[in-house]
Amino acid sequence: MIPPALRSICADCLHRSFPRRPIVPSLQQCNSLRAASGHAPRAKPSRMVLSKTVARPPSSRPRKMNRKQFEGPFGGMNQTYAGIPEKKPKTTADGRSTTYGSVKKEDPRKALKMQRALATISYSKRMITKNRMQDIDSFDKMDLIPALKQALLTDALKGLVDVKPTPVQRLAIPELLGQGNYTRSKNPPKEFLLAAETGSGKTLAYLVPAINSMKLAEAQDTEIQEYRKRWQEERARAKDDKLKPSTFDEPHPTMARPKVVVLVPTAELVDQVGAVAKRLSHMVKFRTERLSATLPANTIHRNLYSPQGVDIVIATPHLLASIAQSDPNVLSRVTHLIIDEADSLLDRSFSSVTIDIIDKAKPSLKQFVVCSATIPKRLDSYLAQEYPDMLRITTPNLHAIPRRVQLGVIDVSRDPYRNNKNLACADAIYTIGREAAMHEGPTKDEVDVKRVIVFVNERENTEEVKEYLVSKGINAVALHRDTSEQRRAEIIASFTDPDPLRIPTPEKAPAGVRSLPNIKVVVATDLASRGIDTLAVRHVILYDIPHTTIDFIHRLGRAGRMGRRGKGIALVGNDDRRDIVAEVKGSMFMGQALV
Repeated sequence: MIPPALRSICADCLHRSFPRRPIVPSLQQCNSLRAASGHAPRAKPSRMVLSKTVARPPSSRPRKMNRKQFEGPFGGMNQTYAGIPEKKPKTTADGRSTTYGSVKKEDPRKALKMQRALATISYSKRMITKNRMQDIDSFDKMDLIPALKQALLTDALKGLVDVKPTPVQRLAIPELLGQGNYTRSKNPPKEFLLAAETGSGKTLAYLVPAINSMKLAEAQDTEIQEYRKRWQEERARAKDDKLKPSTFDEPHPTMARPKVVVLVPTAELVDQVGAVAKRLSHMVKFRTERLSATLPANTIHRNLYSPQGVDIVIATPHLLASIAQSDPNVLSRVTHLIIDEADSLLDRSFSSVTIDIIDKAKPSLKQFVVCSATIPKRLDSYLAQEYPDMLRITTPNLHAIPRRVQLGVIDVSRDPYRNNKNLACADAIYTIGREAAMHEGPTKDEVDVKRVIVFVNERENTEEVKEYLVSKGINAVALHRDTSEQRRAEIIASFTDPDPLRIPTPEKAPAGVRSLPNIKVVVATDLASRGIDTLAVRHVILYDIPHTTIDFIHRLGRAGRMGRRGKGIALVGNDDRRDIVAEVKGSMFMGQALV
């Protein structure tokens, strides 16, 4: 249609001014039009180039995904979105940001920072130690005096068929004797740290080298040799002249001047370490005395100031410190000072007294040994600061619960317990008793008595739990700091005796009467978890979840000692951290250290 403004122009002039366009465009024009409209075929991108949208978050609209894309061991591959949630910066009330610099990421592997209380030991160092201890597989390869070797086989390790040193003994004894890789150097260390898992034989690891060095030094001590010579002459004279009794009353040079001192935190450990030293003394010939609060004052004085002398003293720090305060020369001849359970003795409650003893014995010391089942960070920093040249001897399984110990978990919040831990504890003990009653002992018509330790966190709960178990017909006793020394010694003696405890097969109880005669239970705090050699205990119940992994190691370490099987049962309620128990159980299953 021609516009009105152009109707006055002739057709010839109009045709020359507006030429008619072709109806079908050329091929070149079509291609250019397609390119301009975005419909041109795209070139294939290179397989080595990431997409430009790889970092773009997915759409907020829910999208149906293939389940196989995310499940399985390779489900996280070939994803275009990382799925890492963005942390929003914290803001104050006026809208200002409180985030400066990079935000520190939390460790998702730890439910609680309780594991951070322990010093970390790398797995590369553990493997190096594991390979190094393979060189010594028997006591015959250790340079010990013959009498001590014989005492080890016949007295200390009596009853064992295949006698071999434990890992801590393989590592520690050669180094403490001066035969190891480090002590053969020109400047051998004088300070040593022995750290090994619970129930691994640390007592013999530090006692054997100390006794061996003491006997070698005794043969070269002119004062002792002259005393023996005078004593033998007087004995021979008295034997010839039967009418005149011996008048030799000269005290031994070691009277109240021991050569070896072992410090332990409790009176129970004094008796335990003293018993091991006593078994070795029968053949090696040395005198050992125990000093603890369970002994009367006159007995302690008689043992220490005996005219026959004393070679080894096993004592608690407070008692020995009080003796050294009245008689400072008691520590004047100490050549070997051993701090057992150092994580307790160098803690706040004992540290001042223990350090005072170390300072008084330091002038005559030739060897200082610190021994522990765990290395807390506080102890680690103290030793690094005070003894930078200390040789640290650690076993490959340090800070790991023994592999033969299993951990079971009872959810107390569910039926039938309904968050009643007392009921759950009694039910677990009855389960142990029923399983034990199904198997007769070696002797006909006799059953074994199972010994169980129940650990609580607070001292006040021991009596409460004990009373409840007694009301359910369970033979239970309480053990805590307020228990008398004599009663405490009796309780622990019944749980440390390695001999099996058997009773006649009990008759079926009358209807309505609850009785469990084949179970013996002690409800205790951590007093019973430190160093006590409970070989007869196979079951440990964690009534309360421990506060730290140090307590986990010590409590579960009461079972499964010296390679034996054991079982721990944790009672988890609504107020307990379930994630902590899950992580400890997972580490035990994998055989990993709790760090």
